[in-house]
Amino acid sequence: MGLERFCVKTPGRAELVARSLLCMIGLLFTLSQPVCEAFNLDVDNPSVYSGPNGSYFGYAVDFYLADSSSASVLIGAPKANTSQTDVTEGGSVFYCPWSLGQSECHATKFDNEGNRAIQLNDTEYQADFKSRQWFGATVRSHGDTILACAPLYSWRTGKDTPHSDATGTCYLSVHNFSKFVEYAPCRTEFSDAAGQGYCQGGFSADFTTDGKVVLGGPGSYFWQGEVIAAAKEEIVKAYYPGYFLQSVMGQIQTKQVRSEHDDSYQGYSVAVGEFSGDQLEVMETLYLQMGSYFGYAVATTDINNDGMTDLLVGAPMFMVRASEGRLEEMGRVYVYLQRGPLNLEIQLPHLTGTQAFGRFGSTIAPLGDLNQDGFNDVAISCPFGGEDRQGLVYIYNGYSDGLREKPSQVITGQWAAGTIPASFGFALRGAKDLDMNGYPDLIVGAFGVNKAVLYRSRPIVNTSASLTVSPHMINPEEKNCMITSGNSSIPVSCVNLSFCMSADGKHLPDILDFQVEVRLDSHKHKQRSAVKRALFLDSHQPLLQRSVRVRRGERVCNHTKIYLRDEKDFRDKLSPIYLALNFSLDPKAAADSHGLRPVLNYQTTNVYEQKAQILLDCGDDNICVPDLKLAVQGDRKEVYLGDDNSLTLTFNAKNEGEGGAYEAELYVVLPPEADYSGIARNNELTCSYETENQTRYLSCDLGNPMKSGASLWAGLRFTVPRLKDTHKNVQFELQIRSKNENNSHSEVVPYKLEVVVQADVILQGVSRPDKIFFPPANWKATKSYGVEQDIGPAVEHIYELVNNGPSQISETFLELRCPLRSQNHNLLYPLKFSTEGLINCTADKNMNHLQVCVSICWITHGLLAFKIVTFDVSSFQNAYKQYLLECLARYSVNKMPYAILPKYAPNKLCSHPQVVTPVVWNKPDIENSVPLWIIILAILAGLLLLALLIYVLYKFGFFKRSLPYGTAMEKAHLKPQAASEA
Repeated sequence: MGLERFCVKTPGRAELVARSLLCMIGLLFTLSQPVCEAFNLDVDNPSVYSGPNGSYFGYAVDFYLADSSSASVLIGAPKANTSQTDVTEGGSVFYCPWSLGQSECHATKFDNEGNRAIQLNDTEYQADFKSRQWFGATVRSHGDTILACAPLYSWRTGKDTPHSDATGTCYLSVHNFSKFVEYAPCRTEFSDAAGQGYCQGGFSADFTTDGKVVLGGPGSYFWQGEVIAAAKEEIVKAYYPGYFLQSVMGQIQTKQVRSEHDDSYQGYSVAVGEFSGDQLEVMETLYLQMGSYFGYAVATTDINNDGMTDLLVGAPMFMVRASEGRLEEMGRVYVYLQRGPLNLEIQLPHLTGTQAFGRFGSTIAPLGDLNQDGFNDVAISCPFGGEDRQGLVYIYNGYSDGLREKPSQVITGQWAAGTIPASFGFALRGAKDLDMNGYPDLIVGAFGVNKAVLYRSRPIVNTSASLTVSPHMINPEEKNCMITSGNSSIPVSCVNLSFCMSADGKHLPDILDFQVEVRLDSHKHKQRSAVKRALFLDSHQPLLQRSVRVRRGERVCNHTKIYLRDEKDFRDKLSPIYLALNFSLDPKAAADSHGLRPVLNYQTTNVYEQKAQILLDCGDDNICVPDLKLAVQGDRKEVYLGDDNSLTLTFNAKNEGEGGAYEAELYVVLPPEADYSGIARNNELTCSYETENQTRYLSCDLGNPMKSGASLWAGLRFTVPRLKDTHKNVQFELQIRSKNENNSHSEVVPYKLEVVVQADVILQGVSRPDKIFFPPANWKATKSYGVEQDIGPAVEHIYELVNNGPSQISETFLELRCPLRSQNHNLLYPLKFSTEGLINCTADKNMNHLQVCVSICWITHGLLAFKIVTFDVSSFQNAYKQYLLECLARYSVNKMPYAILPKYAPNKLCSHPQVVTPVVWNKPDIENSVPLWIIILAILAGLLLLALLIYVLYKFGFFKRSLPYGTAMEKAHLKPQAASEA
């Protein structure tokens, strides 16, 4: 059922329970807390106050500053047990004196009486009911006065029935706990729902600046609600112990209106501010809307420092439509800026929560000027937000245009949800300086764990700094400093660097300590290499760290030098060398007298940057403008499906501009089908092969700089093995790239290759045996055949169809023709045709049509086997004495497995001899014998010829013997020595 009907049936009590336990029944969220910069509330050293378990300690909180000598915290615990007679969970208000390091609390006895009685018709009746009255659900202070209310207090109206009305009641402690008075303006004769019987006075409350009490009673007049106000002095005067009905001088209250305003809950929340322009404060009271609970919380403060009070309204159940279309409860706070008397202008955009079911906007608390910038700040709670529903409190800062859209600080509760959520932030109170350090503080209640937390504000440090490098241009040719390397000194190029700081603020110590860092080639500006181009002269490091002490209000400067490293140690000469100054307060510095360390203003710029430029050989303006040209040629224009396709691309890179191209590279984008193999020529070229976002590319160094007029020839090797028939072309893209700001790239040069289908098919064959002798030995003619040997000698033709590629073929036709007859004579008898692989064959003649018994087992694939027919020898001899057996073959490629058609068809359909078998006639033995008379005649003729030869030799003296030493005359003429030797 709706909340309206539920409240009607259970008036007052259910409404308060609904307020206190909003969304505590299993509402979950998963969003994480936002990450914001730290502000000046000290979340590391809070003061934590604890109350009795189950007392809802922390349901309401406030400061109590009765005088300048004492400061304390007031914490309501509406379910706490008290010493009152016959009262259960009457509720209490705890007084917690504050001092550094202490957080003890004790209950304050506003009401020592138990339930009171009245006499009616000589019968005593219980007059009021204080059990579970939720005393302490509302707590407010003003000077030395404390207001504490019990909105579920009930009293008997005086009738002879046990009926009682939840009118609510409040107590005031005046003059620093010296006197307590009760104030129950709804306890009147106007009882029941039609009057003030269900008023729940004190459900909300506040003080005006001059000390008037303002109470909200949302249950009056059929829950139209009402707001009641009276001066606290008049309330004290009108109080008489024992009197239930009071008449307070000058009390004002809203009246009952038409019935259409029933169930409006006016007074559910109240805030006081000046809106009429007559310097008189007006009670702002907003009643609840059932959808978003608009008006669940209201607050007033001057946000934009224009002298007029502004209004903030919480709607903790505001729904936001998520990206998938469903509604999610996020909560919202509306800001109304007062532009004139009762002229409120809504500020856009609205402040909307980010935590589902976190109830952002449940409580809104003015904080005063936390950071002392002249604008008041605001705290907004999200009590069921954050991880484990521990609760969040957002700090928003005011400025000239209203309230800033993003929080400056997010405070996270320390306790995760247990049986019920901790409800951290359900109660908030600020705008009071508890520790007297000049900055207002904040109290946060977490009644689900019976805790309250005090966060004190740290002093704000406003700083300014500067970073200077002089000169801004570093000339690599000007060596004006020396560095030591080993035992030698090396001249380097250096420039001056200085940084200055000042600090100021309110309520700060005289001396402030800072940690300062100056970083060269800072990480914020990404370099192509991790190598630092400049270093500090004294440390040879890219980072300078110093402790700097600054006197408040003064300016301190430090000086040093930086130098440029050798140009061989880095590549990036174009981009500036960025210098970053970063500083923070020294965390080791001593705390002030209040135990707090100052904090930098969250809006302070604590990072300062400068840059230095390397002087280039580019004229007076130090700007190089290259003119890069690229020409590419390759050693092939086609690539074949099925091949590795080796490719060499030769390029010519030129710079025809007026300045050098720095970090110049040849950038080659490879198609998916290609791979890089290496450098074909120019060994000085260096290339790297990389992949970025699924794009593979080659990067080759062309010089740093690639000087004006430079011309470079080089070759790169690739393979293109992964071709697909889905693309008819593959393309390389080549470009020269540099880091220059102007004209840094050449035109992209594409190199396109056509994808071609090509196959090289060869048909080859062989005869086995290579020659046939016919007829065979011991052959006898027959007219019938039982086995194959009866037919004649065997001959086999073996064929092989080879694809030398590179592309595949998928369907080929092969035709073989052999002469089975010639000149009306049988020549061949086909026996068998065997093949290899997935080949289907047919023949127009039956193999082994005589069905002879075949004993030979052929295992050779692709074989055509025949027998030479020998049953007609005489006719064969006459017809085929000089015969060549020729089988003719032809093939055609009918299909290739590609979508691309072959550029050249690999078909050879012309018939031509492929396998030739010579047939040699072999005569019988009887025809080879020689007659005897021929042999005898031959022998006689030979003997006669021999005798004739001997006779002729004899006649010529061939057989005469010669003298051994010559004639006598020859001897006489011989010399003695020669004669003796002879």
